[in-house]
Amino acid sequence: MAKRTAIIDIGSNSARLVIFEKTSRYGFHLICEQKSKVRIGEGTYDKQGYLQPVGITRAFLALKSFLHTIEKYQVHKTLCVATSALRDAPNGKAFTQWIHKELGLSIKVIDGQQEALFGAIAANNLLPVTDGITIDIGGGSSDMALIVNGRIVDSYSLNVGTVRIKELFFDKSSASKAHKEAIGFIQSELNHLPSHFKHALAIGIGGTARTLSKGIMKRIDYPFDKLHAFTYTLKAQEDYLHAIPLSSAKNLKRFGLKKNRYDTIREGTLIFNEILSHIGAKEVVSSAVGVREGVFLEQLLRDEKGKFPKTINPSILSILDRFKPLVTIEKKRKMKLKIAKNLYSVLQTDIADELRYMDELQYALKLSAIGKTLTIYKAHQHAFYIAMQELNYGFTHKEIVLISLLLRIHGKELLYKPLYEQYKSLLPKKQSVLWLSFIYTLTVFLHEASNSADIHFTFENRTLTINSDKPLYLAKEKVKSLQKPIPFAIIIKDESSLPKNKILNI
Repeated sequence: MAKRTAIIDIGSNSARLVIFEKTSRYGFHLICEQKSKVRIGEGTYDKQGYLQPVGITRAFLALKSFLHTIEKYQVHKTLCVATSALRDAPNGKAFTQWIHKELGLSIKVIDGQQEALFGAIAANNLLPVTDGITIDIGGGSSDMALIVNGRIVDSYSLNVGTVRIKELFFDKSSASKAHKEAIGFIQSELNHLPSHFKHALAIGIGGTARTLSKGIMKRIDYPFDKLHAFTYTLKAQEDYLHAIPLSSAKNLKRFGLKKNRYDTIREGTLIFNEILSHIGAKEVVSSAVGVREGVFLEQLLRDEKGKFPKTINPSILSILDRFKPLVTIEKKRKMKLKIAKNLYSVLQTDIADELRYMDELQYALKLSAIGKTLTIYKAHQHAFYIAMQELNYGFTHKEIVLISLLLRIHGKELLYKPLYEQYKSLLPKKQSVLWLSFIYTLTVFLHEASNSADIHFTFENRTLTINSDKPLYLAKEKVKSLQKPIPFAIIIKDESSLPKNKILNI
């Protein structure tokens, strides 16, 4: 696959451009994102679905600008897909042919099931979920896919979208009448949805779901400013979600929503509420990825049947690719992970958490040297900020914060209190964090001080004994001053660094 790939997604409401750069076989990251509210579907529902000049003009100008950006970034491959507005329009084919002639851009018009499939590919690979129903509410359609045990088993497209509902009902009738008629229309469409589309977890994709999640995060004063993988229960947010469709445009500001979404958020929320009720959802996980990422991943993972290998996390891989830790040290990364695993296991007599946080601990150790890419000074702070921003895919917010907090640990202290207090609601209990910080820090000390040493541990009678077949001289002083989660002694038994049977004469 090309090193830089551009994806253009033309929806009924917006046109978007994203550019991904591959860093290795499975590693990639986003290097550019642009959006234009083209509203190509504006006015079509009163005109038998025909695209109107105002929407066509906006789309042309947006696409022309996107192509200038693509050229600037020296993109190797460009893929452009269009959704309901173009597939429903009798003059949609004429539009795509005109764009190809004028701009040299090939547009692939995809059907609703393919659109749902792309969104599901993105969610299935880039969210920490294995089961659920994706819901992507667009301007003209709402596309859904059912995921079971990490497999996409079905997809479906409903002919209900924000612009469609707005123009068919809310632009023609009073608010109360439009609300009632729109619900009837949506429920009629939902009756066509296959009966097996039932699940307690809904995966919110697209502008409506993202806008609502951001409003909820603001409303509850959520401590972590990351939308992707943010989760909320419908029971806790029921009043909020049902009040939005009934609000006047003037009063939408009280919901903490972005102004650029005021024109269709009531219609979008109405659709979202009806779908959630129909499928029996009790919880929503927010997705910052969708059709564009799905188009990219279909290409990237075409030899893997659309799924990353189980041992691959694209965020971890991309970080290691870009923030290349010191090669001479990181070649021995497996040894570092082995030290931590053994230490965590030996200390279970007191920790007693059944190695619950082993994955987070191991990920933190894999990333422990990334801050040094920028500078060795305050490298732990750099590592924290890199992880908080770049651990985007496949992790829950709790996992991201814990991994990042471990990376922030430096020196003898096991807890950076300001960050712990800030993210306390997303972190394990304090004693668990102290134990993990101790294991992380001690592992780093031992790994940095050893040279391929064979290290093993025992923990008996409140004494941790560290046995090494090579000198650990540089680690000893650091270990002496290292804070401990509970009082216990640490003894290091290593090979002496002095020649045997020698007396130093100075």
